[in-house]
Amino acid sequence: MSVKVGINGFGRIGRLMFRQAIQDPQQRYKIMAINDSKDIKYLMYLLKYDSAHGKLKSSEIFLLRLNQI
Repeated sequence: MSVKVGINGFGRIGRLMFRQAIQDPQQRYKIMAINDSKDIKYLMYLLKYDSAHGKLKSSEIFLLRLNQI
């Protein structure tokens, strides 16, 4: 059973939590919502090219686009 998570703000810590959730092999977390005032395309760009946590793999970005609301 996974824990449902909402992320309030998609700054450095919000992106880190999101990365941990999508890269977790046991899928213990399910991201239900992200609350941020910026455009979704800009948030995806920040996630993909994060200078603090490194570049996200293209396969993970593809999966995120499939699940985008």
